[in-house]
Amino acid sequence: MQTQNRYTEAEKFLRNLDDDWAHAIDLIGPCRHDPKAAREPYEALIRAIAYQQLTAKAGDAILTRLKALCPENPFPTPDAIIAIEFDALRACGFSASKIATIKAIAEGSKTGLVPSRQIAVRMDDEALISNISAIKGIGRWTVEMLLMYSLERADILPADDFGVREGYRALKGLAEQPKPKALREISIACGQPHLSGPV
Repeated sequence: MQTQNRYTEAEKFLRNLDDDWAHAIDLIGPCRHDPKAAREPYEALIRAIAYQQLTAKAGDAILTRLKALCPENPFPTPDAIIAIEFDALRACGFSASKIATIKAIAEGSKTGLVPSRQIAVRMDDEALISNISAIKGIGRWTVEMLLMYSLERADILPADDFGVREGYRALKGLAEQPKPKALREISIACGQPHLSGPV
């Protein structure tokens, strides 16, 4: 019940936009988005990279092998990731480009480019997106997932996401998906800087 109540205001806002949103909410039912906020941004980003362009099963297997390399901790520390040899990470299932990215994330967590959760919760969305997407291999979408799932930010629109754009196309009966820029402009026109991503 608490999870559903969390989105009451977002649901009310979207329902009042127009009949299309109201019908979609009636059809789908209450939002069941359930963020997992316990993880540090560093860990959340490493996990996101592991799952990029893979099935959940394949991503799970990669992370299981990665964690087995550092059994002394629930999740490998930044120092551990930096120290792990390239071939060992390849054996986990990471591509060469993903290895470079996760090592950069580990380095970034030590320099402050990837902030701790304690710092991240006080930073605004665009500052976090700007900082973290400076790491090669991390784009806006990845940071937006961090904002929604780890930091529990409700007012996020991942406009680059195919599923989000396809959902809006279906909602409005459009012939084609809106481009990311157009979808962001639509959200601004609705009176919010973003539409809630999880709804």
